Amino acid sequence: MKDLVYYHFSPSPPSRGALLTIRNLNLPVEIKEINLFKKEQLNPEFLKINPQHCIPTIDDDGFVLWESRAISQYLVESRAPNSHLYPKEPKKRALVNQRLYFDLGTLYPRIRAICFPVLFLGETTISEEKTKQLYEAFNWLDGFLQSTKWVAGDEVTIADLSILASLASIVNVGADISKYHNLAKWYKMCETLPGFEENQKGAKVFGDAVKSKLTSGF
Repeated sequence: MKDLVYYHFSPSPPSRGALLTIRNLNLPVEIKEINLFKKEQLNPEFLKINPQHCIPTIDDDGFVLWESRAISQYLVESRAPNSHLYPKEPKKRALVNQRLYFDLGTLYPRIRAICFPVLFLGETTISEEKTKQLYEAFNWLDGFLQSTKWVAGDEVTIADLSILASLASIVNVGADISKYHNLAKWYKMCETLPGFEENQKGAKVFGDAVKSKLTSGF
């Protein structure tokens, strides 16, 4: 079987989320960098692979898939179906899915609402309302961690990996998680995960790009 081909942009939170799954599964992979800042996703060669031109995208021996959380689910199911990263037991899996959807529908959109206008639309400040909405999401996430070690139970799952990629990005912009004690403890614990430092490097590039355009932050 050919190595998995992974179209990646390291500053992108979703792209780092699925890459964390690859690292935690210890999969052989060929990484092809697609620079979103230079709009390389619009190159004709990439559009033939993914007409929606989003990152990350995988090519698994001719099977092409995008959307980071779908990629993570597929990789566990196809490479390590008995892994605790995406448990089979219905209630455990449902909780992982709920946390993934929390990242997809709540946490990451609130991060993107802050960062996208700064990176691409000329905004130079972060509004009080956007900050309030972000910290509301942090509070919910802190609550998830009140009774469990990881965000969806007592074993690490792809929900942790997806949320870690999102959270690291906004922390590197300057968001403060210190008063959310469960969340801060979890974030520290994530340092033990394969790919953590690689994720941090990409998150720092992302954070520095946002901060370079801000006249005032959080």
